[in-house]
Amino acid sequence: MNISVVIMAAGKGSRMKSDLPKVLHKIAGKSMLAHILDSALAISDDVHVILHHQAKRVQAEIEQEYSGIYFHIQDAQRFPGTGGALMRGGEEAKMPIDFKNKRVLILNGDMPLIQKQDLEALIKENSPMVVSAFRLDDPSGYGRVIIKDQSVQAIVEDKDCSLEDREVKLVNAGIYVCDQDILKEFLPKLENLNAQQEYYLTDLIHQCVKSGIKVGVIEGKAESFMGVNSKLDLSLAEMTMLKRLRNRAMENGVIMNMPESIYIDCQVEFIGECVLEQGVRITGKSVIKNTHIKAHSVVESSVIENSDIGPMAHIRPKCEIKDSHIGNFVETKSAKLSGVKAGHLSYLGDCEIGRGSNVGAGVITCNYDGKKKHQTLIGENVFIGSDCQLIAPLKIDSNVLIAAGSCVRQNAKSGDLVIARSEQRNVINGYFKFFKK
Repeated sequence: MNISVVIMAAGKGSRMKSDLPKVLHKIAGKSMLAHILDSALAISDDVHVILHHQAKRVQAEIEQEYSGIYFHIQDAQRFPGTGGALMRGGEEAKMPIDFKNKRVLILNGDMPLIQKQDLEALIKENSPMVVSAFRLDDPSGYGRVIIKDQSVQAIVEDKDCSLEDREVKLVNAGIYVCDQDILKEFLPKLENLNAQQEYYLTDLIHQCVKSGIKVGVIEGKAESFMGVNSKLDLSLAEMTMLKRLRNRAMENGVIMNMPESIYIDCQVEFIGECVLEQGVRITGKSVIKNTHIKAHSVVESSVIENSDIGPMAHIRPKCEIKDSHIGNFVETKSAKLSGVKAGHLSYLGDCEIGRGSNVGAGVITCNYDGKKKHQTLIGENVFIGSDCQLIAPLKIDSNVLIAAGSCVRQNAKSGDLVIARSEQRNVINGYFKFFKK
């Protein structure tokens, strides 16, 4: 669409009480700013971000995932406030940033719940200036949107409301659409004659009204316009985001037991028939295909296909699990398993295990020597008895039987029976000698 987008993300966010810039706090596995960028990029190819607090840190993180974003630094000392964010500063003080398109959508970096459809509704309104708004039963603390003859007449801050204004339930959401010509004409005229000595975007509304320019309004859902200013707000926003993600997954065929207890990142992909039991947590760029994840299991950045996992299993990052049974209290990490049974109480890290192999209880791959991670390669139809330690680097060919309790340090060839136990010695009356009175 022929619209430019600017996202104001310059604030420190002191109420977050954190060294991390506010817009980098995550909701469902993705930063607030990234959520907003996804919505912005869905409607525009000209997206700008205004930064100030820890600008280099914010820009570096965004550029890891996105390209083609234009970054600007707010001169917050000379031009503070929401209006100041759009000013270039320098020799062209108070002049607006140049945008590619005639129409400009102004977003806030702390509104992660805004969606593509919310923005599309806003930009369809063709008034020279458009204000976003929503209704609240208790609008206390919000600026009221005063409408007359189907046009916005004013935005009155809560502290300045008359008794009549206080009855208005329509409040300002803080998102605007306007012609770029309006910014060029009125932005240089903004004044900071207020207690905070800041330049406010809401003053653009007053300038338009005074000049006889129509200011339209689009009402949206309060949920979409929720701002995040504290850790409490962050948790409430994440609850809303998780509900959306769970609903979308269930609408696409995923079965969820007690869905409110299930956590899924926004990057998780489900394919085919999947079942998630209560307490499941799936994060990162995980792909779950035709799989049953049982109660209280954790899956991190892994691909699982045609398998059942858990209950209480932990699939750590970089695992590829296919056609396998991973039982309770089994932990995997960087493991490639195909057609494997690992029923319980095992750790399988930095390994590949072939089809038809069985991993007994208490088996672990000893993959770390204190300096390097080493690989354990296990072929097909290998039977590993309970309580075995497989010390990497190690290669076990197909069709090998490893006796329970073995500590395996040497490679094994196809057909081998591997027994690696120390000799048992029974000391006569050793019990009574040890526990003598």
